Amino acid sequence: MTTRMSNVTERQPCEESIGRPLTGDDIAVLGTAPVIQGLSAEGVRVLASYLEVISCRRELDIAREGEDGLYAFFVLKGRVQIRRKGVLLQQLGCGDHFGELAFMGLRPRSATVSALEESRLARISRESFEAMSVAHPDIALHLLQSLISSVGDQLVAVTDSMGQLLRQRSLPRRMSLNIRIDGEVRTVPTGTPLSELVGEERDGASIVAGLINNRPVSLDSQVSADCDVGVLTLVDGEGRRIYRRSIGLLLMEAARLVAPGWRLRIGPSVSFGQVVCIEAAGPEDPSEVRKAILEKMQDLIKDGEELTEELWMVEEAKSHFVQIGLPDTARLLERCCEPSVVLACCGETYAVGLGPILTVESRMCDFDLVEHPQGFLIDFGDVVRSRLRGFVSVNLNEVENELRHPRFFEPMALEHRHWLAAMGVRSVGSFNQFCVEGRVPHLIQVSEGFHEKRIGAIADLVADRRGNIRVIRIAGPSSSGKTTFINRLSVQLAIHGIRALTLGLDDYYVDRDRTPIDASGDYDFEALEAIDRVLLQRQLGALLAGEPVRRSRYNFLTGKSHPDHHEPVVLGSGDVIITEGIHGLNPTLLDGAVDASEVFSIFIHPSLDLPIDQLSVIAPTDVRLIRRIVRDRFRRGYSATDNITRWSSVRRGEQIHIYPYMNLADIVFDSSLVYELAVLKIFAERYLLEVPQSHPAHPLAVRLRRLMDQVVPIFPNHVPPTSVLREFIGGSGFEY
Repeated sequence: MTTRMSNVTERQPCEESIGRPLTGDDIAVLGTAPVIQGLSAEGVRVLASYLEVISCRRELDIAREGEDGLYAFFVLKGRVQIRRKGVLLQQLGCGDHFGELAFMGLRPRSATVSALEESRLARISRESFEAMSVAHPDIALHLLQSLISSVGDQLVAVTDSMGQLLRQRSLPRRMSLNIRIDGEVRTVPTGTPLSELVGEERDGASIVAGLINNRPVSLDSQVSADCDVGVLTLVDGEGRRIYRRSIGLLLMEAARLVAPGWRLRIGPSVSFGQVVCIEAAGPEDPSEVRKAILEKMQDLIKDGEELTEELWMVEEAKSHFVQIGLPDTARLLERCCEPSVVLACCGETYAVGLGPILTVESRMCDFDLVEHPQGFLIDFGDVVRSRLRGFVSVNLNEVENELRHPRFFEPMALEHRHWLAAMGVRSVGSFNQFCVEGRVPHLIQVSEGFHEKRIGAIADLVADRRGNIRVIRIAGPSSSGKTTFINRLSVQLAIHGIRALTLGLDDYYVDRDRTPIDASGDYDFEALEAIDRVLLQRQLGALLAGEPVRRSRYNFLTGKSHPDHHEPVVLGSGDVIITEGIHGLNPTLLDGAVDASEVFSIFIHPSLDLPIDQLSVIAPTDVRLIRRIVRDRFRRGYSATDNITRWSSVRRGEQIHIYPYMNLADIVFDSSLVYELAVLKIFAERYLLEVPQSHPAHPLAVRLRRLMDQVVPIFPNHVPPTSVLREFIGGSGFEY
């Protein structure tokens, strides 16, 4: 990570020990230095008369990266280390030298040099060298030629090493390339950064990443072959995700600097915000820590702190994460087949590279950090809000709504995280370890048992109010597992002698030609107007009145509604009606067809955000999309491309029509299964490969494939037929 520093005059390392002449022992050591070889004993003594000795305590910075250099140094005793951008380059001992380029005035210090132990150095200033060149030009010329020769030897060594490395990877074969950008073919030099090709904005929106052949890459990526070049902006869903992740990385670095005793991790995304979970806190007041982190984030941007991507050897990265107390991230890297891994970095904060980051920090703006029941919440502000066309606030501002009713931290979700941690599954890395050790069957059994226990408890609550509860409303976003949940709840209710009749809202869609159209011209199935509420309310009222009803059925393949599809049913005494769908909790849906005191409300969605590392999680929204892709591929006639194309509309509908009513639920059910992504991977990987590279859905498909790469695959042999997961992968014991 490059830290930009102002050029200042080089410091005096240890004032009390500067200015002493060299001793006889010092001159003897100086004579062994390679750059001194060839001088006579008298020449060495003359040179020594122009040098001064400094003593350096352990860990003292002798020279710092970015500063002007006035001296060249010779090590007489002890050891020093050289670091550039935080990376250890080499260690030097007696007879070695450093600082010649800055000493010659060619450039500022290119690295930081610090003492590894008590050390003694000799140094020569530019002023002393100029004086020596007048009085003893032959000795000055010899020293200058030796220093230049030394630089040349180092350059050859580095060039040979880099050449060998490039031959093993991707040595460019051409000096120029043809790229297609904005419909125009341009010829550019090989290695041109994308940032030089795409500019800063597109249609008034900030560019946050590039596309090379429709694959997302960071803006500092270089073109190395003929390709198509595009951009991602804050208007694009993937662009906003990159923006969020980049600000999260900046936050983690700011927290490291101002609150080193605190351990934070980035949690799930909620509308216009991102939860920051506190995993370990120091003695400081959280409010003060929050303010300090926010201020430091703003300072880092102002000072030009860069976000970059670095290529690390896997073993080196594993060792690093263990040393800084992140063993689960090290476990994640255990399954890497490649010898190297890309890490996203900011300062001394590193995270697994799961995609591009915004490397132009000046484009981060308008964010805020507010308190949250789990820690903090990043509010990304109007710079993101204004780019979400069609998103509107319902009742409350989204941030305020999240603070009052945390979306992914309801009691069941917290209990879920608690027992997983008790089993030792705290992250994707520890989950993978569970799989490799052959403990998958047990993990599946416990996960499914947790669901069954909670469903049974809900049935007990309904049974305790038998006769008073006539309608159970069940709502949740797309692919939450509502249908399987209802089947399992019906079984548990039957144990109490309660029969449940289900009215699924998916069967009350209006005909396709009556379906509302969204802003992009697509069918808006998430709009409340897509539901035939008149038909639903009429059939619901008839059932509650004890009349026989032929329930509706919707054909997704033909887009036609069949209002009297089923055989007639009658609601018996003590029985309940279950209404299920994304709008289930919207008060407008039933519109007085049933008294509010007779309604029991359940909200269902996956809540588990299993951490990948401190910066990334397996987001519940991504899990739902992958569920949907797998299910619809063979049950509803929709491809992965179709689903990804519609996903932004689905998410927009959820923010408008579904999540604002989550707080009306009596119970929130977490339908997550910690193992499900590993099973879905078996199916989804191929379906995502079917997305054409040229299609706008391709960048998101690439990210989902990269996400699934983090988990060990599991075959569905041990998944029971009653599992929520069976609703999406097939083999369910229930009929749909």
